[in-house]
Amino acid sequence: MQWFSSSAYWFGRLVFQRSLAAVYLVAFLAAALQFRALIGERGMLPVPAFVRRVPFRSAPSLFHLRYTDRLFALCAWSGAVLAGAVVAGAADAVPLWAAMVCWAVLWALYLSIVNVGQTWYGFGWESLLLEAGFLAVFLGNDDVAPPVILMWLLRWVVFRVEFGAGLIKLRGDPCWRDLTCLYYHHETQPMPGPLSWFFHHLPKPLHRAEVAANHFVQLVVPVALFTPQPVASIAACLIICTQLWLVLSGNFAWLNWLTIVLAAAALDGSPVASPPPLPHPPLWYEIVVAMVAVLVLVLSYRPARNLLSRGQRMNTTYEPLHLVNSYGAFGSITRVRREVVIEGTADDSVTERTVWREYEFHGKPGDVRRLPRQFAPYHLRLDWLLWFLALSPSYGYSWFSAFVERLLVNDPDTLRLLRHNPFPDAPPVFIRARSWRYRFTTWQELRTTGAWWHRDAPREFLPPTTLR
Repeated sequence: MQWFSSSAYWFGRLVFQRSLAAVYLVAFLAAALQFRALIGERGMLPVPAFVRRVPFRSAPSLFHLRYTDRLFALCAWSGAVLAGAVVAGAADAVPLWAAMVCWAVLWALYLSIVNVGQTWYGFGWESLLLEAGFLAVFLGNDDVAPPVILMWLLRWVVFRVEFGAGLIKLRGDPCWRDLTCLYYHHETQPMPGPLSWFFHHLPKPLHRAEVAANHFVQLVVPVALFTPQPVASIAACLIICTQLWLVLSGNFAWLNWLTIVLAAAALDGSPVASPPPLPHPPLWYEIVVAMVAVLVLVLSYRPARNLLSRGQRMNTTYEPLHLVNSYGAFGSITRVRREVVIEGTADDSVTERTVWREYEFHGKPGDVRRLPRQFAPYHLRLDWLLWFLALSPSYGYSWFSAFVERLLVNDPDTLRLLRHNPFPDAPPVFIRARSWRYRFTTWQELRTTGAWWHRDAPREFLPPTTLR
């Protein structure tokens, strides 16, 4: 079928597949380096306990068959190695069927991790990676010309990500409609980056222009992805530029990078180089791709209906395989930043003279003199959940007490997730937590004190707690 595939899409497929494999690599590395404390056998939310109460059909995962920390590490590191090989071009150096197996293994391994990851993996970018990874299984390699229908389905994914995010803003917080949300966002976002302080201090008229531009890129530009070239490429470039702006202004794991990767699939590569002559695919491949396309279109009904609903939901998956999902972010904006600061003491009793020492985290604000760091696309899962914890204790119902218990015994796996352990020789006797109000300092305060943050108004979050 001559209409089924076209070499004109070779550049978009090449950039998408290699870049997607790089995102997979980061995701598997984050899983391998953090899982023991979070979901391991002795973790805060152990996988064995989860798979005992949740059936396979609700959360398909290899770990329903068997779970050990060693097996999880093997899966995560194997995924990282395979993803690195695909980045280097391994999938284009093997037959078509073998390339599809490579991508299917990446998808199945990461699905197995996400479906037992519980609240630590409850973010939209996990489903987005799985949805994009599922389509990548059927995009082929250098043995065949790219299938046109799947390349257009990638644009459908970008459309839902951007348009869904734009609609949730217009339907949500009034500050998106009066263009004032960025007066607060850079300061109160989950994990600020090294430039967030400077973005926060941009003039307010520029903040309003940023919001207006965001509405245009998320609500108008995505429609242009479905127009002929070069308009589709221009739309993709606008989306990419907006996502790079977000990369500079904060840490959002691989959400922005994955959106860039998906938008790049719409780019026309002809100005870069002439498309190579790629053969048309075999009949079996055409049948498989056609069946996948029909499946995705059928599953798109509920996400499409969600876009039109006044009760639009953010970051929702409709089936356990995460094949077609709803996306969106920051329907509401926090005006005041609060941070849960965790402290310990080696004193045998708590008095007014007790000396408390503070735990420091890699990405979460703590020390007011420490400039926030850039970690994205790497995802610091504990730091992110601690931001939600400051919004409401209910976000920590399932894991926070277990976290405190592990600090009270100096659990090595848990301490590896922290930047600084103030009790290297022996565990603390008591742990407490207080909720502080944080704000960025002004230019004058920065010059005077050298501090990037100012904090005050502490409230008791967790009273002094001991294993005794």
